[in-house]
Amino acid sequence: MSYSIDANLLLYASNTACDEHAAARAFVLGRVDDPDLFCLTWPTVFAYLRIVTHPSIFRRPLSPETAWSNLRGLMDLPRVCLIGEEEDFLTQYELATQGVVVRGNLVPDAHLAALLHQHGVNRLYSADTDFRKFRFLEVINPLETP
Repeated sequence: MSYSIDANLLLYASNTACDEHAAARAFVLGRVDDPDLFCLTWPTVFAYLRIVTHPSIFRRPLSPETAWSNLRGLMDLPRVCLIGEEEDFLTQYELATQGVVVRGNLVPDAHLAALLHQHGVNRLYSADTDFRKFRFLEVINPLETP
């Protein structure tokens, strides 16, 4: 099996001031022992870097070096692979977004969904319910208590 995660979980794990911090941090640290293939996307990497270092978004933004170090820690795990657009991305985007009106804030979500579709990744961990609009995705919020 394979899965991916949305940037929001990485952001919560880095933001000690938010209520979701402890649960998100535990989830991210749990990736070390997860036997499944963790498919990290370049859009997730760059969204994390953009937001976690931005002084208008984070009261205490991370330095670029710390943010990159956090990502390197994930990337260096043995079952992590980085995925990006392949040759047939446009076709995969159309398939992944079929029946979904993609505009505004849903555009980056559709980009991520299409990448996952292209690479056969059907499970996404995210606290963003918008991903449930993409029918092929199993969206799991690891921060929700059962």
